Amino acid sequence: MTSHTAAVVGSGPNGLAAAVVLARAGIRTTVYEGADTIGGGARTAELTVPGYRHDVGSAVHPLAVASGFFRRFELARRIELVTPEISYAHPLDGRPAAIAYRDLDRTAEHLGVDGAAWRNLLGPLVERAQKVAQFTGSSLLRVPAHPLTTALFGLRALEQGTLAWNLRWRDAAAPALLSGVAAHSVRPMPSLSTSGTALALATAAHAGGWPIPIGGSQAIIDALADDVRAHGGSIETGVEITDIAQLGPVDAVLLDTTPRALVRLAGEALPSSYRARMLAYRHGDGVAKVDFALSGPVPWRDPALHAAPTLHLGGTRDRIAAAEAEVARGRHADDPYVLVSQPSVVDAARAPAGHHVLWSYTHVPHGSTLDQTDAIIRQIERWAPGFRDVIIASSSATAMDMQRQNPNYVGGDIATGAATLWQLAARPTLSLDPWRTPMPGVYLCSSATPPGPGVHGLAGAYAARSALRHEFGIERLPYLGITEGDH
Repeated sequence: MTSHTAAVVGSGPNGLAAAVVLARAGIRTTVYEGADTIGGGARTAELTVPGYRHDVGSAVHPLAVASGFFRRFELARRIELVTPEISYAHPLDGRPAAIAYRDLDRTAEHLGVDGAAWRNLLGPLVERAQKVAQFTGSSLLRVPAHPLTTALFGLRALEQGTLAWNLRWRDAAAPALLSGVAAHSVRPMPSLSTSGTALALATAAHAGGWPIPIGGSQAIIDALADDVRAHGGSIETGVEITDIAQLGPVDAVLLDTTPRALVRLAGEALPSSYRARMLAYRHGDGVAKVDFALSGPVPWRDPALHAAPTLHLGGTRDRIAAAEAEVARGRHADDPYVLVSQPSVVDAARAPAGHHVLWSYTHVPHGSTLDQTDAIIRQIERWAPGFRDVIIASSSATAMDMQRQNPNYVGGDIATGAATLWQLAARPTLSLDPWRTPMPGVYLCSSATPPGPGVHGLAGAYAARSALRHEFGIERLPYLGITEGDH
């Protein structure tokens, strides 16, 4: 057995992805998790009442099929993913909902007067979807592998990220549909970071779709953990690491933590200038989340929404932009943007027969302690009158509750760092190898490193590759796919 060792602190998707790469390379790897269960922001649990399984963090996974790491890991062969016809939907007042089907042409047809503009915006990116995923799934400082795709993406991001964002649209449906995905970035819009998020997610919606794991996000975590153990690694839960010295004499340490946590763990071992940069790293606004156990389906006014696993609530583009601007000013929006997932429309095992679960969150100022249950119910009732009547129970988490559940969500910031343009390039510092710290053998592998937030495993995989190269002299990425005995 190899004498090389590595420790990974944190068992979120990135921490486990790092452990998979290291273990597959023959490095004896141990994962340490402070909580009693693994998964970080990709866990599934009974949050309301027994028999109703809710995703604690992420619920819908476009990156499960778009991520280069998960493609190599063959995730789609390890777990059951359902890819619905509807990627996401956006109800509008007094008219049919705008719907992003997996089929780009069908989406364009239903957008009427703006159908051609939607197709022209996204069609060239969908045709190059894998190249788009490679570009958006890497550091912005890297030389683009596909310059034409990068240029096509960049020009569209520039249009939709500036005051020119409405020039191509003639109706309200298409810009609202795009703004719903742009708001995933939890930033004021328009901006280059919000438009980049919108284009990346919309491209994935029309290429691989937005799949939902049967059994919940925990299925992804369990597949990663099983692979770590199958290749000689171990996972220890309920172990809080407060100092890197606790890990003993290991060859490499990979931290699925925030930059500030890195400073706490490493202390004076980090150069003062690097410590200062880590302490200056900015966290963004937060989310407040509410999960519902329901006695029946949500009574959407528009029947088409019953089949939509993901919905963006908030109305027109202008209204969503106004709500996000309010949050950025440190206020709770009176007319909030709400992201909704109803996974039980495709996964009946999430709730008892005939019943459903509903996942929702809204954006709130950083560090908010206000319960948003009533605000979210009001916004759902706007398009689903009678929603209150099907609620059996609910479970609410304020922004600060989100931080208590997951220390990486500072102030409720589920992106582990504000998605400003600067912090997308310098995440968490301006470097061609931002995963490697100045402390010998220590690497950062969380969403605070490229390519940023999302359940993609790429930050962990990139950090592990850097560690393999610098600590172990291994240049070649190990095979990550299914091997005999994995099933």
